Amino acid sequence: MDNLFKKKDVAQLIEESHEGEHTLHKTLSTFNLTMIGVGVIVGAGLFSITGVAAGQHAGPAVTISFLIAAIGCMFAALCYAEFSTMIPVAGSAYTYAYATLGELMAWIIGWDLVLEYAVGAATVSISWSSYLVKLLQYYDIFLPLALCLSPFDSITAGDGSIHHGLVNLPALFIVVAVSLLLIRGVHESSIVNSIIVVLKVAVILVFLVVGWAYINTANYTPYIPENTGNFGEFGWSGIIRAAGIIFFAFIGFDAISTAAQETKAPAKSMPIAIFASLAICTILYVLFAHVLTGMVNYQEFSKMNEMAPAVVAIKQIPYFWLHKLVIVSILLGYTSVILVMLMGQSRVFYSMSKDGLLPKIFSDVHSKFKTPWRSNLVFMVFVGIFAGFVPAHIVIEMTSIGTLLAFVIVCAGILILRKTMPDAHRIFKTPLVPFVPIAGIIFCFGMMLFLRPETWVRLFVWMAIGFAIYFFYSRHKSNLNKP
Repeated sequence: MDNLFKKKDVAQLIEESHEGEHTLHKTLSTFNLTMIGVGVIVGAGLFSITGVAAGQHAGPAVTISFLIAAIGCMFAALCYAEFSTMIPVAGSAYTYAYATLGELMAWIIGWDLVLEYAVGAATVSISWSSYLVKLLQYYDIFLPLALCLSPFDSITAGDGSIHHGLVNLPALFIVVAVSLLLIRGVHESSIVNSIIVVLKVAVILVFLVVGWAYINTANYTPYIPENTGNFGEFGWSGIIRAAGIIFFAFIGFDAISTAAQETKAPAKSMPIAIFASLAICTILYVLFAHVLTGMVNYQEFSKMNEMAPAVVAIKQIPYFWLHKLVIVSILLGYTSVILVMLMGQSRVFYSMSKDGLLPKIFSDVHSKFKTPWRSNLVFMVFVGIFAGFVPAHIVIEMTSIGTLLAFVIVCAGILILRKTMPDAHRIFKTPLVPFVPIAGIIFCFGMMLFLRPETWVRLFVWMAIGFAIYFFYSRHKSNLNKP
């Protein structure tokens, strides 16, 4: 049992990150890191989750839900900032847990992060495909529907005919393209991501400015709709449940920490990038939610699928060029989300492989590009199979609960580290300890409790699979358990 909770020494972690041929290239600046954070945060959540949360749970008060979720993120972000400067290596929450809570907890969080990164990337790629089809239709280019749907999906065309899918080629294409870009180098990937972020944020700002003139203030009444009698359906319980769901929209700032080992000055850049990306996205989210629920009554969103709200809102604006711009922005947003998710996933498994918990293939670094290229190829195939051949499922709550669990463990890690290593060098220190980490634990776990029971069941099943892999393989291959 003692082996299950063996910890890695912080000095050893840092030393190992600089040793040998399997070393990642340090090329990222504070600006690059901030763009990575904004790139993955401003994506699927902005254009889809906002409408779902407003239409089914919070109404116009979804703006309050965003603020609540942002507060929970801030508690966790303060803890991430301390860890990222104290342990500036790849792996994010997995590595932090290994240094504070032991190997078993590190495995749990590493396996849990697959829900956030790999599964999330597959889902976003399917959404990317649907919006590409919509954009091409503006130019009278109609892709065969059978090549834009999985074999398990079907769609009814405007003439009433039913079309069955064969493979979702656009989704598969974007996964392959992004994976090849990541193999080429993190510096090149960050440049592309930065350009995408600047463009899509500019389009969002145009939407906010133009859309503000088409707000109908009557849509804000009542601002907090009365509860229907069911828990989580409007009222304050609905606001809290919406906060738990739209937590998916804030996923991203933690992905910044996965690139610590590829950052020129992580001690300086990490805290700035984490807080800057979170602040920028919170402002954009609240403004977007305010304009969206002002342009379209929240009750309309309950009648739509999750991807419709942004498209319906822009139809209220008589500027046809803006319709195309918003869809382009959605495509750009999804592209940067996929890029950062795939990058984060490969870096987490890179660290787990270096520790012996996963096969060596995940930590093989390309001799020229200095990227974990074989890991990128593995996830290109894994995520590509899901994107091309598996139908889109609602994994928003599943991804949220996985991320919230990671945040709870990181906050707990700060409490433990302050007790076990009080004199360790900390360039950035989480303020108001123990209040901030305890508040983060309570906040994030509280939002987990407001998620649906079936989401908890899926989490337990996923973690059971992870435990089986750990006890039958990883535990026996672990570097810490070797003589």
